[in-house]
Amino acid sequence: MNAEPQHPHTRAAFYRRDRRSVRFARRLAQEALTEWEFTERSADVLLCVSELATNALLHGVPVGRGFVLRLTLHTDGVLRVELHDSGGGVVRAPGQSPPPESERGRGLFLVAALADKWGVGERNPGKIVWCEFEARGDRGAVHRRPR
Repeated sequence: MNAEPQHPHTRAAFYRRDRRSVRFARRLAQEALTEWEFTERSADVLLCVSELATNALLHGVPVGRGFVLRLTLHTDGVLRVELHDSGGGVVRAPGQSPPPESERGRGLFLVAALADKWGVGERNPGKIVWCEFEARGDRGAVHRRPR
């Protein structure tokens, strides 16, 4: 029998469809990363949180609804960031890079470049866009199993 992996550290919060929510989501992520001593990759994580939250607000959250940000630091040192929204639409893998003068279209390029893994899961209604980061020398080694 396989035991389900433990999630010793999880933070989650609901945010309304408001552009200030991106700032609040980043703040939650920063507090969690600091507490969990997952600091070496914090800039990458925070940028991905911002991009996923912004994408949710622009493309995934219907009027009158919001999104959930969930961060989980697993015992193997992998940090998973999930953005749950209740909107329709399909998240497509980044294709061609947008023109340099374009002000949009780089969010998932950044997530794909910075995260170790990323993807989209189903939710009813909506979807979950997620990304993962492996710890690399962070002091949070107490949370990782030996290799």
